[in-house]
Amino acid sequence: MQAASARRCALRLCGRRRPATIGAVTSASDPVPRGAATATAAAPRPVVPHSRLENVVGILTGAFVVSLGIALLKQSHLVTGGTAGLALLASYVAPLPFGAVYVLVNLPFFALAIRTKGWRFTLRSIASVALVSAFSLLHHDALAGLHLNPLYATVTGNLLAGIGMIVLFRHGSSLGGFNVLALLAQERFALRAGYVQMGLDVAVVLTAFAVVAPLDALVSAAGAVVVNLVLAMNHRPGRYAAA
Repeated sequence: MQAASARRCALRLCGRRRPATIGAVTSASDPVPRGAATATAAAPRPVVPHSRLENVVGILTGAFVVSLGIALLKQSHLVTGGTAGLALLASYVAPLPFGAVYVLVNLPFFALAIRTKGWRFTLRSIASVALVSAFSLLHHDALAGLHLNPLYATVTGNLLAGIGMIVLFRHGSSLGGFNVLALLAQERFALRAGYVQMGLDVAVVLTAFAVVAPLDALVSAAGAVVVNLVLAMNHRPGRYAAA
């Protein structure tokens, strides 16, 4: 009797035990190893490249927005930084169309871009510069006779130019010129593109004092700060991977 009772008790205890399974799923209440949690949190997100259509539409959009900002500046006889500012100054000094001067000023920088950034980036930048030049002719006729407050024109124009450049950067393009140097400094030396371009733009704005009225030059200097702050705050290394 005692032996039979002991056998029944042993069977009950065995029935209550869960069989061990290989690769059992850990419940939500089980502690997660620290290493696994860290590895999961540190896993990089996959980069989803832009399609060809997205790149075409993005470059068209960015070039149009930049050209509209430059048109507002030109309408008020103001300048900005970069090769766009140089082209504006040249168009004020001599009876030359902004678009033609803008393309010519950027030619040396395209040669640099081919050597350092490759053909795809360079061809996209050439297309962007050509589009800005073409759109400037459209804005010249559409905005003819428009009178703007200089302060409003410089803030709005440079905001539009900065936003347009961000769009171009994120689609693997640029406006050539100082953009190429700024992007190279950001990629090679981890310097923010906006701050690099701001330093280069200071020279252009200082030159403006010899071409436009002193008050217009001061207002243009404030606008150059605006456009470069837009770039510095919205185009930081590692935040966005264009493709």
